[in-house]
Amino acid sequence: MKRFVLGLLAATAMCATAFAQEEIKPGLLFDFGGKFDKSFNEASYNGAELFKKETGIDYVDFEVSNDAQREQALRRFAEDGRNPIVMAGFSWASALEVVAEEFPETDFAIIDMVVDKPNVRSVIYDEPAGSYLVGVLAAMASKTGKVGFVGGMQVPLIGKFECGYVSGVMETNKDATVIRNYTGDTPAAWNDPTRGAEIARSQIDQGADVIYHAAGGTGVGVLQAAADAGKLGIGVDSNQNGMHPGKVLTSMLKRVDVAVYRAFEDAKKGEFTAGVNLLGLAEDGVGYALDDNNASLITAEMKAAVEEAKAKIISGEIKVHNFMDDNACPY
Repeated sequence: MKRFVLGLLAATAMCATAFAQEEIKPGLLFDFGGKFDKSFNEASYNGAELFKKETGIDYVDFEVSNDAQREQALRRFAEDGRNPIVMAGFSWASALEVVAEEFPETDFAIIDMVVDKPNVRSVIYDEPAGSYLVGVLAAMASKTGKVGFVGGMQVPLIGKFECGYVSGVMETNKDATVIRNYTGDTPAAWNDPTRGAEIARSQIDQGADVIYHAAGGTGVGVLQAAADAGKLGIGVDSNQNGMHPGKVLTSMLKRVDVAVYRAFEDAKKGEFTAGVNLLGLAEDGVGYALDDNNASLITAEMKAAVEEAKAKIISGEIKVHNFMDDNACPY
Protein backbone atom coordinates (compact mmCIF):
# COMPACT_ATOMS: atom_id res chain seq x y z
CA MET A 1 0.00 0.00 0.00
CA LYS A 2 2.82 2.35 0.92
CA ARG A 3 4.54 1.69 -2.41
CA PHE A 4 1.28 2.30 -4.22
CA VAL A 5 0.78 5.67 -2.47
CA LEU A 6 4.37 6.75 -3.13
CA GLY A 7 4.04 5.71 -6.75
CA LEU A 8 0.78 7.61 -7.06
CA LEU A 9 2.35 10.73 -5.54
CA ALA A 10 5.31 10.49 -7.88
CA ALA A 11 3.06 10.06 -10.89
CA THR A 12 0.93 12.98 -9.76
CA ALA A 13 4.02 15.16 -9.37
CA MET A 14 5.21 14.18 -12.84
CA CYS A 15 1.84 14.98 -14.33
CA ALA A 16 1.71 18.30 -12.51
CA THR A 17 5.14 19.20 -13.84
CA ALA A 18 4.17 18.22 -17.36
CA PHE A 19 0.94 20.20 -17.06
CA ALA A 20 2.80 23.25 -15.77
CA GLN A 21 5.17 23.11 -18.74
CA GLU A 22 2.30 22.76 -21.17
CA GLU A 23 0.70 25.86 -19.67
CA ILE A 24 3.81 27.94 -20.34
CA LYS A 25 3.15 29.86 -23.54
CA PRO A 26 5.93 32.46 -23.79
CA GLY A 27 5.74 35.54 -25.97
CA LEU A 28 8.49 37.93 -27.06
CA LEU A 29 7.96 41.43 -28.47
CA PHE A 30 10.83 43.12 -30.28
CA ASP A 31 11.55 46.82 -30.64
CA PHE A 32 12.36 48.78 -33.79
CA GLY A 33 15.12 47.25 -35.86
CA GLY A 34 13.69 43.73 -35.72
CA LYS A 35 14.90 40.41 -34.42
CA PHE A 36 17.93 40.23 -36.72
CA ASP A 37 19.45 43.65 -36.03
CA LYS A 38 22.77 42.02 -34.95
CA SER A 39 22.38 43.92 -31.69
CA PHE A 40 19.78 44.43 -28.93
CA ASN A 41 16.80 42.68 -30.50
CA GLU A 42 18.86 39.78 -31.77
CA ALA A 43 20.23 39.22 -28.29
CA SER A 44 16.63 38.92 -27.09
CA TYR A 45 15.90 36.44 -29.85
CA ASN A 46 18.98 34.38 -28.93
CA GLY A 47 17.78 34.05 -25.34
CA ALA A 48 14.37 32.83 -26.47
CA GLU A 49 15.94 30.39 -28.93
CA LEU A 50 18.20 28.95 -26.24
CA PHE A 51 15.20 28.38 -23.98
CA LYS A 52 13.35 26.70 -26.85
CA LYS A 53 16.34 24.47 -27.65
CA GLU A 54 16.83 23.38 -24.04
CA THR A 55 13.19 22.85 -23.10
CA GLY A 56 11.38 22.11 -26.35
CA ILE A 57 8.85 24.81 -25.42
CA ASP A 58 8.08 27.08 -28.35
CA TYR A 59 7.26 30.78 -28.17
CA VAL A 60 5.67 33.38 -30.42
CA ASP A 61 7.18 36.74 -31.30
CA PHE A 62 6.27 39.99 -32.99
CA GLU A 63 8.35 42.72 -34.60
CA VAL A 64 6.78 46.13 -34.06
CA SER A 65 7.00 48.57 -36.99
CA ASN A 66 5.30 51.60 -35.45
CA ASP A 67 4.32 52.80 -31.98
CA ALA A 68 0.61 52.50 -32.68
CA GLN A 69 1.00 48.71 -32.75
CA ARG A 70 2.42 48.35 -29.26
CA GLU A 71 -0.67 48.30 -27.07
CA GLN A 72 -2.64 46.24 -29.58
CA ALA A 73 0.13 43.64 -29.93
CA LEU A 74 0.67 43.38 -26.19
CA ARG A 75 -3.04 43.01 -25.48
CA ARG A 76 -3.41 40.39 -28.23
CA PHE A 77 -0.61 38.31 -26.72
CA ALA A 78 -2.27 38.48 -23.31
CA GLU A 79 -5.70 37.64 -24.71
CA ASP A 80 -4.19 34.62 -26.46
CA GLY A 81 -2.91 33.34 -23.11
CA ARG A 82 0.74 34.10 -23.71
CA ASN A 83 2.56 33.93 -20.40
CA PRO A 84 5.15 35.20 -19.66
CA ILE A 85 5.36 38.05 -22.14
CA VAL A 86 8.75 39.73 -22.52
CA MET A 87 9.25 43.11 -24.19
CA ALA A 88 12.61 44.21 -25.55
CA GLY A 89 13.01 47.96 -25.15
CA PHE A 90 11.93 50.92 -23.05
CA SER A 91 9.41 52.08 -25.64
CA TRP A 92 6.98 49.35 -24.54
CA ALA A 93 6.51 50.99 -21.15
CA SER A 94 3.40 53.07 -21.88
CA ALA A 95 1.54 50.14 -23.42
CA LEU A 96 2.59 47.87 -20.56
CA GLU A 97 1.31 50.32 -17.93
CA VAL A 98 -2.17 49.85 -19.38
CA VAL A 99 -2.17 46.17 -20.34
CA ALA A 100 -0.53 44.87 -17.15
CA GLU A 101 -3.49 46.15 -15.14
CA GLU A 102 -5.97 44.55 -17.54
CA PHE A 103 -4.32 41.13 -17.16
CA PRO A 104 -3.21 40.84 -13.50
CA GLU A 105 -2.69 37.06 -13.78
CA THR A 106 -0.21 37.41 -16.66
CA ASP A 107 3.52 37.76 -15.97
CA PHE A 108 5.28 40.48 -17.95
CA ALA A 109 8.94 41.43 -18.23
CA ILE A 110 10.27 44.61 -19.80
CA ILE A 111 13.91 45.29 -20.61
CA ASP A 112 15.45 48.75 -20.16
CA MET A 113 12.60 50.39 -18.25
CA VAL A 114 11.03 50.22 -14.80
CA VAL A 115 7.27 49.68 -14.77
CA ASP A 116 6.01 49.47 -11.21
CA LYS A 117 3.26 46.87 -11.38
CA PRO A 118 2.84 43.75 -9.21
CA ASN A 119 3.00 41.44 -12.25
CA VAL A 120 5.91 43.13 -14.05
CA ARG A 121 9.60 42.30 -13.89
CA SER A 122 11.70 45.31 -14.91
CA VAL A 123 15.19 44.39 -16.11
CA ILE A 124 17.76 47.18 -16.27
CA TYR A 125 21.47 47.05 -16.95
CA ASP A 126 24.57 48.83 -15.77
CA GLU A 127 25.47 50.07 -19.25
CA PRO A 128 27.81 52.76 -17.88
CA ALA A 129 30.05 50.11 -16.33
CA GLY A 130 30.23 47.99 -19.47
CA SER A 131 30.80 51.05 -21.62
CA TYR A 132 33.55 52.23 -19.26
CA LEU A 133 35.46 49.01 -19.96
CA VAL A 134 35.35 49.40 -23.74
CA GLY A 135 36.34 53.04 -23.23
CA VAL A 136 39.51 51.86 -21.49
CA LEU A 137 40.29 49.62 -24.44
CA ALA A 138 39.51 52.36 -26.96
CA ALA A 139 41.85 54.81 -25.27
CA MET A 140 44.67 52.26 -25.20
CA ALA A 141 44.15 51.13 -28.81
CA SER A 142 43.91 54.62 -30.31
CA LYS A 143 47.00 55.89 -32.08
CA THR A 144 45.63 59.39 -32.68
CA GLY A 145 44.24 60.05 -29.20
CA LYS A 146 40.87 60.70 -30.84
CA VAL A 147 37.99 58.23 -30.59
CA GLY A 148 34.33 58.38 -31.53
CA PHE A 149 30.91 57.56 -30.17
CA VAL A 150 27.81 57.13 -32.35
CA GLY A 151 24.49 56.90 -30.54
CA GLY A 152 21.16 55.96 -32.07
CA MET A 153 18.07 57.83 -30.91
CA GLN A 154 19.03 60.63 -28.54
CA VAL A 155 17.40 59.42 -25.33
CA PRO A 156 18.69 59.21 -21.73
CA LEU A 157 19.26 55.46 -22.00
CA ILE A 158 21.88 55.93 -24.71
CA GLY A 159 23.36 58.72 -22.64
CA LYS A 160 24.32 55.97 -20.18
CA PHE A 161 26.41 54.27 -22.87
CA GLU A 162 27.96 57.54 -23.99
CA CYS A 163 28.87 58.79 -20.53
CA GLY A 164 30.31 55.46 -19.39
CA TYR A 165 32.41 55.20 -22.54
CA VAL A 166 33.70 58.76 -22.33
CA SER A 167 34.57 58.27 -18.66
CA GLY A 168 36.56 55.12 -19.47
CA VAL A 169 38.43 56.91 -22.24
CA MET A 170 39.23 60.05 -20.29
CA GLU A 171 40.20 58.28 -17.08
CA THR A 172 42.63 56.16 -19.11
CA ASN A 173 44.03 59.03 -21.19
CA LYS A 174 43.21 62.50 -19.87
CA ASP A 175 44.48 64.06 -23.11
CA ALA A 176 42.14 62.07 -25.34
CA THR A 177 39.34 63.56 -27.42
CA VAL A 178 35.94 61.89 -27.82
CA ILE A 179 33.87 62.93 -30.84
CA ARG A 180 30.17 62.31 -30.15
CA ASN A 181 27.19 62.21 -32.48
CA TYR A 182 23.68 60.77 -32.56
CA THR A 183 21.83 59.54 -35.61
CA GLY A 184 18.49 61.16 -34.82
CA ASP A 185 15.70 61.90 -32.35
CA THR A 186 13.04 59.57 -33.76
CA PRO A 187 12.79 55.75 -33.71
CA ALA A 188 14.14 55.66 -37.27
CA ALA A 189 17.55 56.38 -35.72
CA TRP A 190 17.82 52.71 -34.71
CA ASN A 191 17.69 51.34 -38.24
CA ASP A 192 19.66 53.60 -40.58
CA PRO A 193 23.02 51.98 -41.44
CA THR A 194 23.63 54.54 -44.21
CA ARG A 195 23.43 57.41 -41.75
CA GLY A 196 25.58 55.49 -39.27
CA ALA A 197 28.27 55.06 -41.92
CA GLU A 198 28.14 58.75 -42.83
CA ILE A 199 28.67 59.81 -39.22
CA ALA A 200 31.47 57.31 -38.74
CA ARG A 201 33.28 58.58 -41.85
CA SER A 202 32.90 62.15 -40.58
CA GLN A 203 34.45 61.20 -37.25
CA ILE A 204 37.28 59.40 -39.04
CA ASP A 205 37.91 62.53 -41.11
CA GLN A 206 38.30 64.39 -37.80
CA GLY A 207 40.96 61.93 -36.65
CA ALA A 208 39.00 59.24 -34.79
CA ASP A 209 40.55 55.81 -35.22
CA VAL A 210 38.30 53.86 -32.79
CA ILE A 211 34.50 54.29 -32.88
CA TYR A 212 31.97 52.83 -30.44
CA HIS A 213 28.34 52.65 -31.45
CA ALA A 214 25.20 52.25 -29.35
CA ALA A 215 22.78 52.54 -32.24
CA GLY A 216 21.07 49.20 -32.85
CA GLY A 217 20.83 48.32 -36.54
CA THR A 218 22.33 51.69 -37.47
CA GLY A 219 25.57 50.48 -35.92
CA VAL A 220 26.02 47.99 -38.75
CA GLY A 221 26.92 50.96 -40.93
CA VAL A 222 29.26 52.36 -38.30
CA LEU A 223 31.24 49.14 -38.08
CA GLN A 224 31.32 48.78 -41.87
CA ALA A 225 32.64 52.32 -42.37
CA ALA A 226 35.32 51.86 -39.73
CA ALA A 227 36.46 48.57 -41.27
CA ASP A 228 36.50 50.04 -44.79
CA ALA A 229 38.71 52.90 -43.57
CA GLY A 230 41.13 50.59 -41.78
CA LYS A 231 40.00 51.85 -38.39
CA LEU A 232 38.52 50.02 -35.42
CA GLY A 233 34.88 49.76 -34.45
CA ILE A 234 33.39 48.70 -31.12
CA GLY A 235 30.16 46.71 -31.16
CA VAL A 236 27.32 46.74 -28.65
CA ASP A 237 24.75 44.49 -26.97
CA SER A 238 25.56 41.30 -28.92
CA ASN A 239 29.10 40.13 -29.68
CA GLN A 240 29.72 41.87 -33.01
CA ASN A 241 33.43 41.01 -33.22
CA GLY A 242 32.80 38.51 -36.01
CA MET A 243 31.12 41.01 -38.31
CA HIS A 244 34.54 42.35 -39.33
CA PRO A 245 37.23 40.08 -37.83
CA GLY A 246 40.33 42.03 -36.90
CA LYS A 247 38.51 45.35 -37.37
CA VAL A 248 36.21 45.29 -34.34
CA LEU A 249 38.24 46.04 -31.23
CA THR A 250 35.65 44.53 -28.90
CA SER A 251 31.92 44.62 -28.18
CA MET A 252 30.18 45.90 -25.08
CA LEU A 253 28.06 42.92 -24.13
CA LYS A 254 24.63 43.63 -22.73
CA ARG A 255 23.19 40.23 -21.92
CA VAL A 256 19.62 40.79 -22.98
CA ASP A 257 19.55 37.11 -23.88
CA VAL A 258 19.99 36.28 -20.20
CA ALA A 259 16.98 38.42 -19.22
CA VAL A 260 14.71 36.72 -21.76
CA TYR A 261 15.93 33.23 -20.92
CA ARG A 262 15.52 33.78 -17.18
CA ALA A 263 12.01 35.16 -17.55
CA PHE A 264 10.92 32.13 -19.56
CA GLU A 265 12.75 29.68 -17.32
CA ASP A 266 11.45 31.19 -14.07
CA ALA A 267 7.89 31.04 -15.39
CA LYS A 268 8.37 27.41 -16.39
CA LYS A 269 9.49 26.60 -12.85
CA GLY A 270 6.72 28.64 -11.26
CA GLU A 271 9.33 31.00 -9.83
CA PHE A 272 8.65 34.18 -11.80
CA THR A 273 9.00 37.27 -9.61
CA ALA A 274 8.14 40.88 -10.27
CA GLY A 275 10.22 43.91 -9.29
CA VAL A 276 13.44 45.48 -10.51
CA ASN A 277 16.38 43.32 -11.62
CA LEU A 278 19.69 45.16 -12.09
CA LEU A 279 22.32 43.26 -14.08
CA GLY A 280 25.85 44.61 -13.92
CA LEU A 281 29.44 43.41 -14.09
CA ALA A 282 29.19 41.21 -11.00
CA GLU A 283 26.16 39.40 -12.46
CA ASP A 284 27.76 39.11 -15.94
CA GLY A 285 24.91 41.26 -17.21
CA VAL A 286 27.38 43.53 -19.02
CA GLY A 287 30.99 43.10 -20.04
CA TYR A 288 33.34 43.14 -23.02
CA ALA A 289 33.88 40.49 -25.69
CA LEU A 290 37.19 38.72 -26.25
CA ASP A 291 37.36 35.93 -28.82
CA ASP A 292 39.39 34.70 -31.78
CA ASN A 293 38.14 37.59 -33.92
CA ASN A 294 39.75 40.29 -31.79
CA ALA A 295 42.40 38.44 -29.78
CA SER A 296 45.22 39.94 -31.87
CA LEU A 297 43.95 43.45 -31.14
CA ILE A 298 43.90 43.17 -27.34
CA THR A 299 47.43 43.20 -25.93
CA ALA A 300 48.33 41.69 -22.58
CA GLU A 301 48.68 45.23 -21.20
CA MET A 302 45.21 46.16 -22.42
CA LYS A 303 43.63 43.04 -20.99
CA ALA A 304 45.32 43.61 -17.63
CA ALA A 305 44.09 47.22 -17.56
CA VAL A 306 40.49 46.39 -18.44
CA GLU A 307 40.35 43.52 -15.96
CA GLU A 308 41.73 45.81 -13.26
CA ALA A 309 39.08 48.40 -14.07
CA LYS A 310 36.39 45.71 -13.97
CA ALA A 311 37.51 44.55 -10.52
CA LYS A 312 37.62 48.11 -9.21
CA ILE A 313 34.13 48.88 -10.50
CA ILE A 314 32.75 45.75 -8.86
CA SER A 315 34.48 46.59 -5.57
CA GLY A 316 33.32 50.21 -5.70
CA GLU A 317 36.80 51.69 -5.95
CA ILE A 318 35.87 53.09 -9.36
CA LYS A 319 32.47 54.74 -9.41
CA VAL A 320 31.12 55.18 -12.94
CA HIS A 321 28.75 58.10 -13.31
CA ASN A 322 25.21 57.14 -14.32
CA PHE A 323 23.79 59.62 -16.82
CA MET A 324 20.25 58.79 -15.67
CA ASP A 325 20.96 60.32 -12.26
CA ASP A 326 21.09 63.88 -13.57
CA ASN A 327 21.06 63.72 -17.38
CA ALA A 328 24.63 65.02 -17.33
CA CYS A 329 28.10 63.63 -17.84
CA PRO A 330 31.24 64.85 -16.02
CA TYR A 331 33.23 64.84 -19.28
